[in-house]
Amino acid sequence: MDTALSRADADAKVRFELLLVQDGSVPLKAYYQSAPREWDYETWTDDLGRAAACLARQDFKFAASLVDRWLRRFDPHGLDTHGLYLHACSLVLLGDLQRDQGEIKGPLSARQTYRKAHQLFLDLAVPRRAAQVELSLAVVEEMSGRLQQAAKHYELLVDDRRLSPRDHARAQLWVGTALTKDGSTAYAVQVMDEATHRFEDLEEPADWSVAHQKLALAHRGAGDLSEALRYIDVALSTRATDSPMQRVRLDTAHAHILLSDKATAGSGVHLLAHAAETARDYGMSHQLASIEGIRHAFERTQ
Repeated sequence: MDTALSRADADAKVRFELLLVQDGSVPLKAYYQSAPREWDYETWTDDLGRAAACLARQDFKFAASLVDRWLRRFDPHGLDTHGLYLHACSLVLLGDLQRDQGEIKGPLSARQTYRKAHQLFLDLAVPRRAAQVELSLAVVEEMSGRLQQAAKHYELLVDDRRLSPRDHARAQLWVGTALTKDGSTAYAVQVMDEATHRFEDLEEPADWSVAHQKLALAHRGAGDLSEALRYIDVALSTRATDSPMQRVRLDTAHAHILLSDKATAGSGVHLLAHAAETARDYGMSHQLASIEGIRHAFERTQ
């Protein structure tokens, strides 16, 4: 049996231990709060990968279940370095989930969850992960409407040595998005154009496509609808993923541009309604609020 157990996969080992405690000699609660085994770490890592995949397609319910089971299972005060690292990674995924659902303010928000993860990565001396969380915190600032603060934080991370070249380019792109929302479109276009070239050099097609979407909105904000349409056409024809989140973002951007021209406003209204329906179906409250804001602004001009 010892040989069979040593050769079993992580899930089988967990099931075996659960069978051992079912006779009542060890309370089930005590088992779940005990120190993790090596196969616990393996299964934990696997579940984080599954949760990230669920989050990418906006399966929020199952992603939350996968992350929550590990955050609740072990007291972080009893974890070793490996366990604390996985706990911090779980917090980042929980923060991503909260952010994508629009939970960005308050004690149970993405901001607070990211802060906990950030402190853990600092304590563990994992600078790259800490810097990535700082980037996520800047995104939350932007979503909360603190556009100037977000742009400044993005700028600090554009050349931060802790981050990868791709993260540098993303930070630069997001400088432009924050400035576009704040009305500084001329500089925003320049910054985002530089980020787009970075993505091209790095051979990152998905980011390159998203950059064109952001540039389209910047040109719309500057009043150049022909350029806005040119860039959004590139984004539409080169979309690398088709997740509900990306569909909503791309359809919202496209609709926003179409609404700016009387000749295409009807198509824009229809597309915006479709984006709102998708956002509502998947529980993306922040995107839904943005869509409603665009719709109300358009109706006030009619």
